[in-house]
Amino acid sequence: MESNGHPASLRVGVIGAGRVGAVLGAALARAGHRVTGVYAVSEDSRARATDLLPDAPVADIPTVIAGTDLVLLAVPDDALAHLVAGLAATGTWEAGQIVAHTSGRHGASVLDPVLDAHALPMALHPAMTFTGTLMDVDRLRDCAFGVTAPDPLREMAMALVLDMGGTPVWIAEADRVTYHAALAHGANHLVTLIAEAAQVLRAAGVAQTADVLGPLVRAALDNALRLGDAALTGPVARADVGTVEQHLSALEEISPEIRRTYVALARATAVRALDSGRLRPAQAESLLDTLATRRPE
Repeated sequence: MESNGHPASLRVGVIGAGRVGAVLGAALARAGHRVTGVYAVSEDSRARATDLLPDAPVADIPTVIAGTDLVLLAVPDDALAHLVAGLAATGTWEAGQIVAHTSGRHGASVLDPVLDAHALPMALHPAMTFTGTLMDVDRLRDCAFGVTAPDPLREMAMALVLDMGGTPVWIAEADRVTYHAALAHGANHLVTLIAEAAQVLRAAGVAQTADVLGPLVRAALDNALRLGDAALTGPVARADVGTVEQHLSALEEISPEIRRTYVALARATAVRALDSGRLRPAQAESLLDTLATRRPE
């Protein structure tokens, strides 16, 4: 680590060449660090490692970790604690080694077993959806990273994020699950919502659903990010109960499951519109009564 907190060129081992691990490894390599090894199990992961980390040999986990300055753990959330503890039990971690994981849910405490080896734990979670291609490395520019680390390592963790082109956002240990829930709700559920909307459009005879949804959804997202609840438009915001009733009837014919999604989101929208003053209580009550009506059998 240089005196200004910026990490000098590091030897990096990547554990997990999934979409996230391979991309972050490539971003670190682009920043001047050297990826000295990568652990990849599946055929897809090995191919990804070859594409994004061509100079890094694929090896087993202890070999990848040995002699590195930074170990990047990009493994599934549920596997992380077991992996870290198992490697601690076998004496794999090394003193002074930076051990960073990419999990959104976990903070730095899941890495507590590395402390016995005097390694340095931190959580660096990119708030981004990944394809596992070189395109993602460019998309990391200005991507927010949820950063959690012990206070003495805070500057170092943020410097690593800056090296990858990202923007560090400090998340307290106790807030990691809340932080991750917000991202999953906003991004993962958005994919489901758009896929369902496209399905309904196809039922209406629209073949090029992206041409119809794209401009609308991008504008809605931009407005929501800038204006919050004030960006709300549509039949719920206007208290058009008759329109909502017809939507429910149409969706019941197309997909009862999509109808349930519509009802859940319309209820949440009505409550937020009421709380923000966009709907009067009587209007909200009428909408919520309609949405509570049992669907036809």
